[in-house]
Amino acid sequence: MSNEAATTGAAGLSESRIPYPGSSAVVFAYHNVGVRCLNVLLAHGIDVALVVTHRDNPKETIWFESVQKLAELHGIPTITPDNPNVPEVIGHIQALQPDFYFSFYYREMLKAPLLAIPKHGALNMHGSLLPKYRGRVPVNWAIIRGETETGATLHYMTEKPDNGDIVAQQAVPILPNDTAFEVFQKVTVAAEMALNGVVPALLAGTAKAARQDLSKGAYFGGRKAEDGVIDWSRSAREIHNLVRAVAPPYPGATTQIMGKPMRILQTLVTESAAAGNAPPAFYVKEGKAYASCAGGALRVVRFELDGVETSAAEFAGKYGTERFEFNH
Repeated sequence: MSNEAATTGAAGLSESRIPYPGSSAVVFAYHNVGVRCLNVLLAHGIDVALVVTHRDNPKETIWFESVQKLAELHGIPTITPDNPNVPEVIGHIQALQPDFYFSFYYREMLKAPLLAIPKHGALNMHGSLLPKYRGRVPVNWAIIRGETETGATLHYMTEKPDNGDIVAQQAVPILPNDTAFEVFQKVTVAAEMALNGVVPALLAGTAKAARQDLSKGAYFGGRKAEDGVIDWSRSAREIHNLVRAVAPPYPGATTQIMGKPMRILQTLVTESAAAGNAPPAFYVKEGKAYASCAGGALRVVRFELDGVETSAAEFAGKYGTERFEFNH
């Protein structure tokens, strides 16, 4: 734990004892969670001396709000270093003598020299119920693995990601047909709630921090567009989970039929069984599109063929209702 003003209490808890009135903070933030959580800090009167954020990547679909615009609205200085751990940035932040760091969906790791600067600790908001789903894209991974719950966790930062003591946590449900976008919206609200609830205790020096049992979770890596290629040997539920985990604004679940690329945008698990030992295939029946797989069938509610979103009726009108085997 980065908070030097802490004493260890019972049941693995540590409690800060020194109040921190008029606290200042340096905020590392990006994305919607960054926007909402920065708003929380401002609402509680924290002096945000600097915001460290990212320049938007022109190759990335920017569907989220801008931390930089929010900071500029409130007259907060911002910097966008490619690497925050360089001497110039460390020196800049050291001169500010912040009481706290807050990291909200900032994408770069903060190393030991940076983490040593804030007087009362560096805290990060992570988009899962730690210790589960430490690491990258936790919302997407939780859906892929069929979780029915996730959330947001505020924890102290160490050099190793997502393993510091927890100071606040808020759960949200994952419903069977929720997409990653929908779950991320819930997690954004969960982050806002968790932070808003604990900021008074942080500023009063009474926030309790519980150690993580790291054996109850694992690290997960980032995902690439090619990780969305559908393996039709999987069960209908597993494929459905992949589809909703990578649905737009993420790259989408992909396959091929008739040598053409197909992107599956939305599915529902049906009660239909796969057609015996027949290979997995796409077909239209009674005006609705379906995909059979090794473990059942999916209704394909939305899909693109060769880059164009197409309805079941349009597909049947052009190609008929026979079964089209997936090319992979």
